Amino acid sequence: MNLYTIMGEALRALRLNLLRTGLTMLGMIIGVAAVVLMLSIGQGAQSKINESITSMGSNLFIVLPGATSSGGLSFGSGSVRTLTVGDSEAIADLLAVKATAPVISGTAQLNFGANNWSTIITGTTPDYFSVGGWSMDSGSFFSASDLRSATRVAVLGKITATNLFGDVEPTGKIIRITNRPFIVVGVLAAKGQSLSGRDQDDNVFIPLTTSERQITGNQFPGSIRYMTVQGESAEVMDEAEAEIIQLLRQRHRIRDGAENDFTVRNLTAIAEVATGAAKIMSIMLGAIASVSLLVGGIGIMNIMLVSVTERTREIGIRMAIGANRQAILAQFLLEALMICILGGLAGVILGISGAWMVSQLADMMIIITFGMVALAFAFASAIGIFFGYYPARKAALLKPVEALRYE
Repeated sequence: MNLYTIMGEALRALRLNLLRTGLTMLGMIIGVAAVVLMLSIGQGAQSKINESITSMGSNLFIVLPGATSSGGLSFGSGSVRTLTVGDSEAIADLLAVKATAPVISGTAQLNFGANNWSTIITGTTPDYFSVGGWSMDSGSFFSASDLRSATRVAVLGKITATNLFGDVEPTGKIIRITNRPFIVVGVLAAKGQSLSGRDQDDNVFIPLTTSERQITGNQFPGSIRYMTVQGESAEVMDEAEAEIIQLLRQRHRIRDGAENDFTVRNLTAIAEVATGAAKIMSIMLGAIASVSLLVGGIGIMNIMLVSVTERTREIGIRMAIGANRQAILAQFLLEALMICILGGLAGVILGISGAWMVSQLADMMIIITFGMVALAFAFASAIGIFFGYYPARKAALLKPVEALRYE
């Protein structure tokens, strides 16, 4: 018997028991759909984290002021102003550092015509935008000249611009920040949420000097809330961190053995941990979903064993008229494989449909790739061969005489 004939016989056997075939196939359908759905959710989550990491900029450190305590209570990092603009400028001169940007921030009420919006106001230097990898949607960043002159100019985040201006082009317009007029010189391109969940687009940026002297005020002139530092490359991040710590300890006259009055956080390392966690989550989701495929495979083996028992006499007749053991083995193995292939196709369609529904209803990022679908389909086929082999081998090893006598 050739392969075409064997496939025809396998399909005929499946058609004769459509209900049983459908129920057996159901395990594969659910299993493949679950794998496609879970992997697409995991890939979407990983992509979302990668976007957040990319939006922060590359090779970044955040340097925060030290902690303070009162009455036995610790208030954590940033509770006391120990960093200054001079610290930022000194760090910028280190060989392993590309640029730094000091920041003071607060909240402020913005007004344009009848519209108003409360948002975070960030006083910083022009380097902040290059360090953070920002790009412009319209207009330009403020300049070093604006910083020196404490000019009243502002760069708006995308959400802030939308809420204040709607469809009106903001660049060149005058807004009021705490009742002081500022010229909008540019609007930043959208970035989305950071790793901490903060919306980076709901912000307004002004020169550090303007913020200190006219808006947020500063109880300790020259002090800053934090600074962002960009390393020269990924390869020198450890070196840059060590140099930053050493320099700040020297500038702050911290004795050997005493604790730092600042905190240096390597955002690249944090991002790598987040990426690794997302990959592990994706793998775990796929592994959990694969359990249902294994359960479906066990169901196939069970049904195929029943089928072999029911068709023992038929097997005996086939052998008696010339079918060899390889043909019998191939027929039953093909039946199991066809159940998995057809169930796999239906499962892929169901999984893609389910992923689309999840993305619409839950507003989640879902990513479906050809490789993901191919993996689920290949796994389903492999399970069909694995769990179908034993029943097929059992059928092939039947002795013709005993099979003919079976009732």
